[in-house]
Amino acid sequence: MELRVSDLAVARGGLPLIEGLSFAVSGGEALVLRGPNGSGKTTLLRTLAGLQPPLAGQISAPPEQMAYAAHADGLKSTLTVRENLRFWAAIHGQNGVDAAMAAMNLTDLADRQAQHLSAGQKRRLGLARLLVTGRWLWVLDEPTVSLDVASVALFGEVVRAHLARGGAALLATHIDLGLPEARILDLGPYKAEMPADLGFDEAFL
Repeated sequence: MELRVSDLAVARGGLPLIEGLSFAVSGGEALVLRGPNGSGKTTLLRTLAGLQPPLAGQISAPPEQMAYAAHADGLKSTLTVRENLRFWAAIHGQNGVDAAMAAMNLTDLADRQAQHLSAGQKRRLGLARLLVTGRWLWVLDEPTVSLDVASVALFGEVVRAHLARGGAALLATHIDLGLPEARILDLGPYKAEMPADLGFDEAFL
């Protein structure tokens, strides 16, 4: 399987951010997006996940092949850790809840309600959802927010195991996840030209 992007252009709020972007990600590969704040990383990931249309270009992999993890953890606060994962596993027709908890060091918290977790624990639970989706491509927007150093390393191991199973990952992150094999895609060269007559200072975009 492969995600292939051809001559893609994306916009936020009607303003173009990226244009002329082409790349491919296959099973077993990780691609890390790099660029300053406002360069369009989140907008690009949302477009790839099917949450907004592109301005131009082609995306070959349909959204149903992807698992998208953004800044929101997507948790049900009154459900326990185990119940949250069972909920998402049922939606995707998958199992592996116990394995997902173990992978993200959540087993001891299995019966605690999500509303009583710390920010880092909530983040680990949100990321554990990836393991019960059965999706081959993980699209991740700053996945290590709120994680301590040990949890970042743990998540890096989870991503590497996913790649070893033939999965793929597309990540926007400034943190080293311990994936030396990952390719880096700098979005700087694909910055869209801002129309001169808009009258906006790009520092406020």
